[in-house]
Amino acid sequence: MDVSTFIFFGVIAVTAIYAITLYNNLVAIKHNVDKAWSNIDVLLKQRHDELPKLVETCKQYMGYEQETLEKVMQARSAVSSAREKGDMGALGPAETQLRMGLGSLFAVAEAYPDLKANQNFQHLQSRISGLEDAIADRREFYNESVNTNNIRIEQFPDVILARTFNFKEHDLLEFSEEETKDVNIKSLFA
Repeated sequence: MDVSTFIFFGVIAVTAIYAITLYNNLVAIKHNVDKAWSNIDVLLKQRHDELPKLVETCKQYMGYEQETLEKVMQARSAVSSAREKGDMGALGPAETQLRMGLGSLFAVAEAYPDLKANQNFQHLQSRISGLEDAIADRREFYNESVNTNNIRIEQFPDVILARTFNFKEHDLLEFSEEETKDVNIKSLFA
């Protein structure tokens, strides 16, 4: 075997090892996105299960606030539908509506001292608030994973393998401007 044949096979081996490494990194990044979504999905399911309990507890005290309770349940349904479809474009606005509905519900609950004193309500409010915080944390991790994935499948030379093996972009989980702007506290108590 002459030197040029040895160099040729050496270059082929190095190229193959490099391609395999790139491919494995893309696979790991893709699975990180899936794992990050699964973490959010678990929390969304838990919150989904807690909301009817909260609404039922509130119904006992808030006879005249049915519209607020209905908005929460409609938003819950929209979040559930988007979550089941994996539709990030629909999930963001549905989450915004649900969070706004919960904010209104908790603000309205301030007018009902018996409800505020109810231990079941306090527990559910605390539980849902904790889930909201966890969802926000997981959303940040999910969006970071998606961003890493989307950048890597567009960078050279990763883009060659990404297109060859059909790696896909993922959508960020974004909430509307209403979710991120300051809350008008006066309007909640009007």
